[in-house]
Amino acid sequence: MTWAVLAVLAGLVLLVWSADRFVDGAAATARHFGMPPLLIGMVIVGFGTSAPEMVVSALAASQGNPGIALGNAYGSNITNIALILGLTALISPIVVHSQVLRRELPLLLGVTSLAASQLWDGELSRFDAVVLLLFFALVMGWTIWQGMRQTDDAMGQEMAQEMKVPVMPLRRALFWLVVGLLLLIASSRLLVWGAVEIAHLFKVSDLIIGLTIVAVGTSLPELASSLIAARKGEHDIALGNILGSNLFNTLAVVGIAGSIRPMTVAPEVLSRDVLVMAVLTLLLFLFGYGFRRAGRINRLEGLVLLGCYLGYTGYLGFTVLA
Repeated sequence: MTWAVLAVLAGLVLLVWSADRFVDGAAATARHFGMPPLLIGMVIVGFGTSAPEMVVSALAASQGNPGIALGNAYGSNITNIALILGLTALISPIVVHSQVLRRELPLLLGVTSLAASQLWDGELSRFDAVVLLLFFALVMGWTIWQGMRQTDDAMGQEMAQEMKVPVMPLRRALFWLVVGLLLLIASSRLLVWGAVEIAHLFKVSDLIIGLTIVAVGTSLPELASSLIAARKGEHDIALGNILGSNLFNTLAVVGIAGSIRPMTVAPEVLSRDVLVMAVLTLLLFLFGYGFRRAGRINRLEGLVLLGCYLGYTGYLGFTVLA
């Protein structure tokens, strides 16, 4: 028991630290090769902050723990919207100026609907996973096209301002890119082992562990980056972190895990977890889109999102104790 808890704690700390180093190395490398700031924010940072979920879910699927693989992806989406955006909006209401992000909001809603429809038959087949990965490729292509086309977008301006600090040398950037990725894999192995051991000791399903401990742990990079961005008034970066991460989680994380090993999906995943994720995504769209004005997530709406997270987590705890 002690070793399992220590493995989870050490895995989470190392996971967050290595993800940060990986993002720094990847962003600095992209800058050396002349990538526009908007693309760095939408693709590099989005990929980097979702790297923990990606590696953890892939390892969990390969080791025959589908509950952790799916729970981590969908639980991270719930955590990103309800906990992270809720806290961020309470600190500083989020005003959405970026036209690119306004287009991503309905896109995320559509992707969430696709994910829900695939689980209707109670399984995630390899074909379903390939469809998710194909959609992910299309989304990435669209994102790159948008990033190259709208260089004056508000989020791009915020990223350019954020990147005015001197860039690290290319050799050091490549070093942290490689080392960060290797440490991500090692820490993910440690985290998955500890989480599975805890689930077995307490006779809790690995799905619940994936939805709670693992999901919150792998979402810590998004929490840190969004809170820091909100305190600096970089609202589009704060929201962009969440939208990018949720798109990566729903398409790439689940797609990679499902392509490694097709999964039988428990009924409660669709009726409880995916339903909560879909409702939160719809709320995010309604709050953030701004139909006749700039989108805005105010403190009251942040409190609603945070209340949803506390209610959902409390319900999960009740099902464990019942």
